[in-house]
Amino acid sequence: MNTVPVWSVDARSGAPAVRVTVETATDAVDRAVRAAQIALPALADRRARAALLRAAAERLEARGPELIAAADRETALGTPRLTGELARAAYQFRAFADAVDEGAFLDVVIDHADPQAAPAPRPDLRRWKVPLGVVAVFAASNFPFAFSVPGGDTASALAAGCPVVAKAHPDHPQTSELAAEALREAAESVGLPAAVLALVHGRQAGVDLVQHPLIAAAGFTGSIPGGRALYDLAAARPVPIPFHGELGSLNPVVVTERAADARAEEIGSGLGGSFTLGMGQFCTKPGLVLVPAGAAGDRLEQALAAAAGQAPAGALLDARMRAGFLEGFAERAALPGVDTPVAAGEQRAEGLEQGVRPGYLSLPAALLAQPEYRPLLEECFGPVTVVARYQGPDEVAAVLARLGGNLTATLHAEPDEPDAAALLERLTPLAGRILFGGWPTGVAVAPAMHHGGPYPATTGTGTSVGGTAVDRWLRPVVYQNTPQQLLPPELHDANPLGIPRRLDGALQR
Repeated sequence: MNTVPVWSVDARSGAPAVRVTVETATDAVDRAVRAAQIALPALADRRARAALLRAAAERLEARGPELIAAADRETALGTPRLTGELARAAYQFRAFADAVDEGAFLDVVIDHADPQAAPAPRPDLRRWKVPLGVVAVFAASNFPFAFSVPGGDTASALAAGCPVVAKAHPDHPQTSELAAEALREAAESVGLPAAVLALVHGRQAGVDLVQHPLIAAAGFTGSIPGGRALYDLAAARPVPIPFHGELGSLNPVVVTERAADARAEEIGSGLGGSFTLGMGQFCTKPGLVLVPAGAAGDRLEQALAAAAGQAPAGALLDARMRAGFLEGFAERAALPGVDTPVAAGEQRAEGLEQGVRPGYLSLPAALLAQPEYRPLLEECFGPVTVVARYQGPDEVAAVLARLGGNLTATLHAEPDEPDAAALLERLTPLAGRILFGGWPTGVAVAPAMHHGGPYPATTGTGTSVGGTAVDRWLRPVVYQNTPQQLLPPELHDANPLGIPRRLDGALQR
């Protein structure tokens, strides 16, 4: 039996507040996974799944004050931010319930037999998607609701018909326990076994999950080192499994000369608000901003410095992240030619013993071609951004060519600029979401949203936000020349459930 305690720590003071539980032992992980596997058939009924998802939203809302209070103590993200995030989580559950009711995510395609088809006769083919099995979900540090136990990975997996074993993040174990209780209560309230959602704690429990033979896929939001280690474990299994990881993103921004000339103050102040939002702990924080050299760029930086200088101090999620932020800023600031118009640093106060203040760095873009400046092209978690001043389009192209994959890339340009389309085309290979104007912090929960990108932003091509997030937990199966009475009703010619489908090449709704 594992006796290592799991403590809930006050993020503002750094003091342990509540002993929540103990780390989950390997045999307990095994029991949770096996119970989830036994519960898998109970999720086969789409009506039951939709009811579960709606009940989950209701239970989260009903326990909102308790959940928000715990999350605020454990993350220091603040009641207003967490209230909005919990509402987002509830909305996600309801949105996936609607998707389950509609059934389009099943991707039903029926091609009737055609003995005259060329170049060869065609058999009767009926394809749809089925759940993979039990899914492991790793909670994120920076979103205790939307990307954690009651987050999009869990909601989309349950929508797909997959039970979930969630691994709590050590930064918010009590919040995770409360959220898991709400989801298990929701399951039982609609006649489903509570085992469709289980929760484990501890680093080794995460390893045990990924290596368990009954785990069919995993979802992860976190750091590049941690995510890559788990990805490699998933690939090294005797039977490898999909590992859908969101690891790290710089989220570059390009500001053209015309945009800077027309809107320097607006862009500078907007950038200041974006990179300090949530103390810079958004996965979509703009971490590298290419700004033209010259007077317009100077005005932009003045507005940025004013906004960053006025941004309040705050606590980061934990002491390790705080140390990483302070060390990362100092390492980058020490490079020759790097200026610190607003210096980040410690800012302690009573009730904010773990406080830091935001800052930003500025340097000539040409320096980024040198290997020793590579850290400036890598994510630094926390309230910091890098402004790279470029002399012309060749320097912009050279910097973009050195970047890895990202969740987002943003272009600030005037709509009638002749080079705007070419810049968008250059940014498109770098990210999964391309913005024209505005700022990437904040991800709309909508059917068309894509929250993912080339590695290291994510380890695959799927999205963790939006309607198609469910696709990650499904696989296609086609039935050939199978009598309809042996098939699920979704694959019958009569379409008794009214599922959107493609029949003999024509889309039907």
